[in-house]
Amino acid sequence: MEKYVNAFINAFNGTVEWTWKSIIFEVPWYTNYFWGLIVISLLVWALEILFPWRKEQSIFRKDFWLDGFYMFFNFFIFSIAISGFYKLMQVVFSDIGITNKTFALFDPSGWPMWTQLLLFFIVLDFVQWFTHTLLHKYPVLWRFHKVHHSVKEMGFAAHLRYHWMENILYKPLKTFGVMILFGFEPEQAYIVHFLAIAIGHLNHSNIKITWGPFKYIINNPVMHLYHHAYVLPEGKYGVNFGISLSLWDYIFKTNYIPEDSGTIELGFPGDEKFPTDFVGQNTYGFTKGKK
Repeated sequence: MEKYVNAFINAFNGTVEWTWKSIIFEVPWYTNYFWGLIVISLLVWALEILFPWRKEQSIFRKDFWLDGFYMFFNFFIFSIAISGFYKLMQVVFSDIGITNKTFALFDPSGWPMWTQLLLFFIVLDFVQWFTHTLLHKYPVLWRFHKVHHSVKEMGFAAHLRYHWMENILYKPLKTFGVMILFGFEPEQAYIVHFLAIAIGHLNHSNIKITWGPFKYIINNPVMHLYHHAYVLPEGKYGVNFGISLSLWDYIFKTNYIPEDSGTIELGFPGDEKFPTDFVGQNTYGFTKGKK
């Protein structure tokens, strides 16, 4: 028991220490997610200001500061809070003989780094796409995902506005996907993580980007705006589920872009009754009947 308690405490303290060292620039710049997130956010926000798609939308759009808080809560505060639990799970699995490489189908460690990163990127994105479809398909999961879809004016910070329960759903599935195909995370995986942050910010931004012929591969703001549409095609529980890649939506026929004016209503039926504050939104989903 002492081993498990120590693993939990050490992981929690280690994550706190790493975050603090990131803030005061005592970690390598390429793994500094704290300032990396800020730099990416400022760059995309600057593009929104210089090249706005919806010109009538304010620079400080509706819920701008709420979404800004979500960014740091989900990316750092909650990650610190659950770091001990994930480490504890690793130790427990290790004790029963399950390691990162137990389920690995092959070993790509000898491949060139760029191929490792490409496969890592594709695997993670597909797992996220699949998980995202589940969040829309099943009512018990949709109740949590509603937080992300309560955005009424789209901007870069809406990228990380989501219920903390989504961390509980996404991370184990992403870890399992990596375990099956890799058994490890590539040494330079930070490149993939930063790329995903940048693409996610752009997809939620007030900038009109389609990527030309690459729109069938890479997700974009026009496509993702329709994912947040108030009115969905009849019989659909969602469209355009892609995270970084649009590829999966075109393959599985969940793509939908009827026009590109950017003026559609966002949200979901009944969102006028949805909580508008952080606490209310993050306790939403655990109550039944009234909401």
